[in-house]
Amino acid sequence: MTQTDSELDQVSTGELVGRLSEQVTQLVRSELRLAQVELQQKGKRLGVGAGMAGAAAVLAWFAVGALVCAVIAALALVLPVWASALIVTGVLLLVAGILGMAAKEQADHASPIIPEQAVAGAQQDIQTIKSGVRR
Repeated sequence: MTQTDSELDQVSTGELVGRLSEQVTQLVRSELRLAQVELQQKGKRLGVGAGMAGAAAVLAWFAVGALVCAVIAALALVLPVWASALIVTGVLLLVAGILGMAAKEQADHASPIIPEQAVAGAQQDIQTIKSGVRR
């Protein structure tokens, strides 16, 4: 609802303060909704990163088991026992390292855990209100 200057001159100060109060309340509520959505998105990214870190830990644990199994199974292979065990362990640790780096990247995207868009919007709103009061 847009009013001209002559119409605003006819409105009482109490009514203007009431409108301001209502608009500030709506503004705060919308900023809080934005902050909630932003924190949910960051929480999801952090969850994905934690899942990848868990998968990396499981694969690292399997690497230890593969080392033991490789020693037993490698007796029947052409390669020496130590060489086959090192190959299997190296591949599993490489995969675990790749998953660990991907998990770190996901966690880095989720931090800092501050709703940056909502904070920037609130700061802009404060500046707009301050400039409006100075008139």
